Amino acid sequence: MKWIDYENAKTVDEAIKILSQSGGKARPMAGGTDLIVQLRVKDPRVDADIVVNIKDIPELNELSYSAEKGLTIGAAVPCYKIYNDDNVINHYPALIDSASLIGGTQIQGRASLGGNLCNAAPSGDSIPNLVAHNGVATLAGPNGTREVAVEDICTGPRQTCIEKDEILVSINLPNPGEGFGANYIRFIPRNEMDIAVVGAGVSVNIASGKFTAAKVSLASVAPTPISVPDAISALVGQSVGEGPIQNAANAAKAAAKPISDMRGTIEYRKHLCEVLTRRALNTAVDRAQGGK
Repeated sequence: MKWIDYENAKTVDEAIKILSQSGGKARPMAGGTDLIVQLRVKDPRVDADIVVNIKDIPELNELSYSAEKGLTIGAAVPCYKIYNDDNVINHYPALIDSASLIGGTQIQGRASLGGNLCNAAPSGDSIPNLVAHNGVATLAGPNGTREVAVEDICTGPRQTCIEKDEILVSINLPNPGEGFGANYIRFIPRNEMDIAVVGAGVSVNIASGKFTAAKVSLASVAPTPISVPDAISALVGQSVGEGPIQNAANAAKAAAKPISDMRGTIEYRKHLCEVLTRRALNTAVDRAQGGK
């Protein structure tokens, strides 16, 4: 590793000031579970002269819920706090699907969903789940704050719409209300701490036996995690049953644009998109109807 300066920001404004004055050569660090590795291997996409610790900023450590505002997850809240939080368990249990499998137990003591989003890996396990929960990211920069839908954050592999002088402050998930269910599942070659060959994050809203809203998002099958509008169209307005779910799964398979690599071929990955989307939707329906 080259010589890198370290700054410990205590406020959002302090972090933004350091980033703004760095000439694009500073990188914010929440948990560091991705950033430190990337700096060590000299990944050119994350070249930095300054690392700005943002884990001590109060707003980035907020984890709160209200029926009106929904769930707010600070960008630096570690995974273990998320899956142990009573409000998450009671109102957003599907978040545990992602928070409990990012890395191992030690990694989950540092890694955050915000960091996973900012890392923008096509295989990021939290991103399809946050999309399925209609997540909205709050960004702060020299010109104030702005809100961006989570599904619009990633613009390419390891690339986001977040400017170099901005930080992710928090992610808000609206109150899902009654009849909501979600799920994230992935396929990996090994049992733990592996990169998803395919991941599927889905959600459904059900009322009077019909799908009233839905989201389907896929990981590891395109340069960014993707949403599948045709899968949503296959579900919304239809009676809950195998037919619409299978149609949505077929739409997910059609939307996938994977590559072949050491973890799987294009054909294999597209097949997994159909299988995982169908399974995730069945679990989401079960949860929406009162199952655990």
